[in-house]
Amino acid sequence: QVQLVESGGGLVQPGGSLRLSCAASGSIFRINAMGWYRQAPGKERELVAAVATGGSPNYADSVKGRFTISRDNAKNTASLQMNSLKPEDTAVYYCNALAQGTWFGQVGDYWGKGTLVTVSS
Repeated sequence: QVQLVESGGGLVQPGGSLRLSCAASGSIFRINAMGWYRQAPGKERELVAAVATGGSPNYADSVKGRFTISRDNAKNTASLQMNSLKPEDTAVYYCNALAQGTWFGQVGDYWGKGTLVTVSS
């Protein structure tokens, strides 16, 4: 099993910045990809940013140029730097990982419990 724990959410004014972090732990053989999703009240969960191991980041159009995803493969962590935040960025942000617990195991889809980001004056 792989556990994901997010941190760094909070309240920020429009135009401000926040940095979210995600740490993966447990039985990890390989993490194939890590990403961030968000879910605003009354809306479906959506992809914010993701990056496969050895690949280039993908971003939702709504956050391109403002958010940056990064990974530390050695530490099994991922971060999301969020700049120029807007009220519409308010949501619960979830860390996601596609990972294998053992070399012979299937790739599992793992989720953190989420961290709330509120952008408001």
